[in-house]
Amino acid sequence: MLLSAQATDVGVNKATRRLFPIAHTPQQMLDLGEQGLSEYIKTIGLYKTKAKHVIQTCRILVEQHGGKVPPDRAALEALPGVGRKTANVVLNTAFGEPTIAVDTHIFRVANRTGLAPGKTVQIVEDKLLKVVPHEFLHDAHHWLILHGRYVCKARMPECWHCVIEPLCEYRDKTEAPRG
Repeated sequence: MLLSAQATDVGVNKATRRLFPIAHTPQQMLDLGEQGLSEYIKTIGLYKTKAKHVIQTCRILVEQHGGKVPPDRAALEALPGVGRKTANVVLNTAFGEPTIAVDTHIFRVANRTGLAPGKTVQIVEDKLLKVVPHEFLHDAHHWLILHGRYVCKARMPECWHCVIEPLCEYRDKTEAPRG
């Protein structure tokens, strides 16, 4: 998660494909050091800052949490480079907590569709937690991200083949492109 900010999934996966066989625990990352880690992630944007945060985070995980990722929001958000969205992803995917990580894709989809409109990420998150049935909370943010990434795109939404188009409140762009 710390590597993914302002980077593509493809770029992160390429770097971690080489990194994780060498260092897949906080202690192993610490043993690489900031410079050693940088060599593995230098193809990712902001890699120097990310390497610094990863090493700082690994040090905290080893020293304060026995080398384990804590299942606690406050402890997660106390880690360098970890905010509410990252904490929500970790809590949801690693620990099965019923929460939703609101990124730009989810924020856009929630507002455009009328599913959970709000002016801030926190408002959208709170509304989504109320309207998404509990049994779907584990996967809801994945579904909404994919929908925002591939259908309800920022610049050219593909409303003409969206399964929820009849229910959508984003009427400005619900017609097929003219050509």
